[in-house]
Amino acid sequence: MNYSHWEYDSYFNSIDLAIVGGGIVGLNAAIEVKRLNPSLKVMVLEKGVVLMGASLRNAGFACFGSPSELLDDLKTRSAEDVFKLVEKRWKGLLALRAIVGDKNMEYEPLGGYETFDTEESFNESKDAISGFNKEISQITGEKETYKVCDEKINDFGMKGFTHMIVNKCEAQINTGKMVRTLTAKAAESGVILMNGIELKEYKEENGSVHLITNWQNFNVKHLLFATNAYTSSILKEVKVKPARAQVLITTPINGLKLKGTFHYDKGYYYFRNVGERVLFGGGRNLDFDGETTTELETTQRIQAVLETLLKERIVPGQKYEIERRWSGIMGIGDGDKSPIIKNVSDRVHCAVRLGGMGVAIGTLVGKEAAAMVLEKL
Repeated sequence: MNYSHWEYDSYFNSIDLAIVGGGIVGLNAAIEVKRLNPSLKVMVLEKGVVLMGASLRNAGFACFGSPSELLDDLKTRSAEDVFKLVEKRWKGLLALRAIVGDKNMEYEPLGGYETFDTEESFNESKDAISGFNKEISQITGEKETYKVCDEKINDFGMKGFTHMIVNKCEAQINTGKMVRTLTAKAAESGVILMNGIELKEYKEENGSVHLITNWQNFNVKHLLFATNAYTSSILKEVKVKPARAQVLITTPINGLKLKGTFHYDKGYYYFRNVGERVLFGGGRNLDFDGETTTELETTQRIQAVLETLLKERIVPGQKYEIERRWSGIMGIGDGDKSPIIKNVSDRVHCAVRLGGMGVAIGTLVGKEAAAMVLEKL
């Protein structure tokens, strides 16, 4: 099929920047490029009819670090590096709220909770609270970010947990509405949004980048990958490991007491209320090898564990059905939680590896990528 004059002239002629991936990073990068240089022709390519990446398949946690996660990070990284990443997450959340608006993404500051069922892990986290609060107060301005709140276990209607620590600065969002708002802002700024187009291959030639897609082939001046977990399938030299996260959500539960976002077992399990429903995800630690995949499937083994924990610990004695199951793919590194934002060549760039913290850092990563690409344009 050949292009019509109108297709070629309006869409594919003289594209300054094509961004692969229409999630939080790709959309923020596109918006920022157009903000800084409105004359540039920017296109976002998304392979799904709607977004297929983690930005629309996550749990909607606006979080920046539970005590056990920070303790785990401090075992392999310096305190300076750990709290720089916390600061980036916090500032990223502020940037996301500024561009999307709290109302537009149903931002609810209900707090984030870490639950414990062993004394050893709780005591280690409890003993670290004072030091963590001192460090994080310089980031958030709050003097007491973390606090033990064991009494909330019963208030939330849960069983089987012995201790709980709250992070009062964390929140939850509606990621569907977040993506829709970012998409609208990108379109309003003049970004060309193309869904259902998958990049199969690219070639740098004659001062441009030739894109080979599942639809048509065309040339662009610069190419930015914002593909997170899917990056290494095309950019072999950029090491991003896929990590699947399985999720389920219940039907509405009458009189649900659970409010907020929750982590359990070092964050391998996470749950929250979505109105009167409960969203519950995780279990990757049950099968690390099997969950190192980009396949958007669920498995009986992990779903069964999620259902058991849900029934016995999170909403015991409540009546509900499982309304929906799905999975999302995170992009992680081997022990490195920092994103990769770099020039692969003079015309090809990437902003990937969000480490499961796309909501927190995706906006800043997109902005940093935009600044990096503009230096080359």
